[in-house]
Amino acid sequence: MRKEVKVKKVKRVIDSYIDYKDSKQLQRFLTDQGKIIPRRITGLTAKQHRELVTAIKRARHLAILPFISEAVK
Repeated sequence: MRKEVKVKKVKRVIDSYIDYKDSKQLQRFLTDQGKIIPRRITGLTAKQHRELVTAIKRARHLAILPFISEAVK
């Protein structure tokens, strides 16, 4: 028999507009290495996740968020 492994879902809720200038809100959706947390773990809708990814990439290009964390360097 094969044991089923449950993936822990962390509900992160976005109530308002996703702003690329709000680094505190965007930081919640990044791992400690600086990677974007996938949609199946965050529990966002597909539309919200697309907007989030666009905002994170915009913030990275404007140097509001780092591309990778200091610990990885």
